[in-house]
Amino acid sequence: MTNREALMTAVKAADDKKAENIIVLNMVGISLIADYFVICHGNSDKQVQAIADEIRDRLDEAGYEVKRMEGYDEARWILVDIGDVVVHVFHRDERNYYNLEKLWGDATVEDIKKELGI
Repeated sequence: MTNREALMTAVKAADDKKAENIIVLNMVGISLIADYFVICHGNSDKQVQAIADEIRDRLDEAGYEVKRMEGYDEARWILVDIGDVVVHVFHRDERNYYNLEKLWGDATVEDIKKELGI
């Protein structure tokens, strides 16, 4: 599975669990951590956990290894590390507070609307 396939698997899984305001940042040449950051949020602890669970399950089904998942029990900011793709699943309040989109404002925002059928 390519980075792009892993990315889109995670994005579609988040979308299927009604994650809000899904944004993909292209981090190539900006960060050594990952090629892509996915940022999204849910409106409750349970929804945040459901989004992270769905991402993990879909990636497992596709044969891609989830290297690590952090913050699951608190469900305020769950980080799903799948190598060159890092997914940040926030609770709405924490997303507004940390504002990663502004922090990484020099990253290009990927257009994912076509892949999501929007």
